[in-house]
Amino acid sequence: MTEARILLIEDNPMDVKLTRRALAKAGVQAQLEVVEDGEQALHRLLGPPEAQAARPDLILLDLKLPKIDGHQVLEQLRADARTRRLPVIVLTSSAEEGDLARSYDLGANSYVRKPVEFDAFVEAARQVGRTGWC
Repeated sequence: MTEARILLIEDNPMDVKLTRRALAKAGVQAQLEVVEDGEQALHRLLGPPEAQAARPDLILLDLKLPKIDGHQVLEQLRADARTRRLPVIVLTSSAEEGDLARSYDLGANSYVRKPVEFDAFVEAARQVGRTGWC
């Protein structure tokens, strides 16, 4: 069985490290690719063919991104036939109910608030592994 590919769209290096550690501790077997802003993400997923590596199996998307925010990324992914059905989990520290509602309105498959405690974050990563997407 081939290893799942996860694209993490996250600008905070500490959150990237935390996500890597949490996925590993949760036993999620996946190749993790990281892009640091919404513009890079859209270029990676919707840009010219030479910019596109293998399509990820799952996208973990932060909302508070530089250049193009997560909601705009999600909106553009859902508007394009090539990425419309890619599973997207919004993984954010935002506790704003408006962000939650807008994410689902734009087609997010799930919305996970980043917990502050590492053990809680590992449990969230374990849930990602149980989705069947990776």
